[in-house]
Formats: sequence, structure tokens, C-alpha cells
Amino acid sequence: MSILRIICSPRGSASESYRLSQRIVDRLVETADGTPPPVVDIDANLLPHVDPGYAMALGSPQDPSEDELGRGALRQSADLIRALREATHLVIATPMHNFTVPSSLKAWIDHIVRVRHTFRITSEGKVGNLADRPVYVAISSGGDFSGGAHAQPDFLTPYLRHVLGTIGLADVTFFSVQGTARSAEALAAARARAEAEIAGHAFGARAVEAW
Repeated sequence: MSILRIICSPRGSASESYRLSQRIVDRLVETADGTPPPVVDIDANLLPHVDPGYAMALGSPQDPSEDELGRGALRQSADLIRALREATHLVIATPMHNFTVPSSLKAWIDHIVRVRHTFRITSEGKVGNLADRPVYVAISSGGDFSGGAHAQPDFLTPYLRHVLGTIGLADVTFFSVQGTARSAEALAAARARAEAEIAGHAFGARAVEAW
């Protein structure tokens, strides 16, 4: 087992989404046999946007060779895709910004959703190239987005489910702490609900293959 965690909040390890993701990581570690698995953290806030060289490569019939990648976005993309391929489990720690993913997470997505690498285009549409593996998304939100007459729109979870599915990752589970902008009591209750869901989830139920 190996765990890749994408950290998307500008508050980093002080954020609510990171706190929730750590509960997920802890549960995954508990299910590992023998030696504790490595956990690789990537801070998506440090990622640059894709650049002109990246855009040109996507519009070309083939990519440059490994020696021609240079030090720009194509090299960054190759490194991020390699880290994703090597992980048996993916954990995404993200806030909800303006009803959807923050720009940091979108930057990571733009690097790893790459034609000829993580997906291919066929006569039937886009097909993922990655072997499926468990993906756990830890979401924090200032408001409530699940249920209720006053719930805010949620463009985050359907978007992530679709874009990850495009590259072959269909086994996606969401956990969330909602209403973080409310009272301390409401936050404590939201944390308790999320942690109960994590505690009750069968993390070890799906066999982990070698990717």
C-alpha cells in the first residue's frame, strides 16, 4: 500500500479538510499489513498553471521525448502523473470554494488529466488509462451543500467524480465537514458526523492490487 495525498487548502495542515484527510489516512494505515505504508503529500497550492509548451503538446499528434520535456509544465505534469500511478490509494483534502473546487485542485487536475497519458480519445469518447484504485475526498465547506431547502449548490462532487472517472478512477468516496463557518457547537457536530462515517467505512473491503 502507498498513499498519495493532495493538499488543496491555502491553510495547509491547519485546515479543516486536512484534519479530515488525516482521519482517512489513519484508517488506511490501520488496514495495512505489516510495515506502515508511505504517505506522499503534494501541496497543490505550490503548483503552477500549465504553460504554452503544455498547450502545444496537447494539440500535437505526439508528445516530446523525455529528454525534451524541459523544466516547465510538461515536466511537472510527468512527475505528478508518475506519483499518481505509483500510489495504491489517493486522498484529496480540499475546501469547497464558490460551490466548486479551489484553483489549487484545478491546477493539479489540469496537470494529471492529460491526453495520451492518463486518458485516450476513442470513437466512443475519452477512456481512462489508469488502473482504478480507491480515492477518498475530504471536503470542508463553510455552508451546507447536502440536503435541506437552504443547501448551497454543489458543483464539486459531481465534477470530481466525472473528471477522475475520465482517467480511470471510478472508486471515489466523499467525506465532508459542512457548516464550518457556523458556531463552534455546529462545527463539533459536523466533525463528529464525518468521523463516524469514516469509522464505519470498510476501508479494507476492497482488495488492493499492484498497479
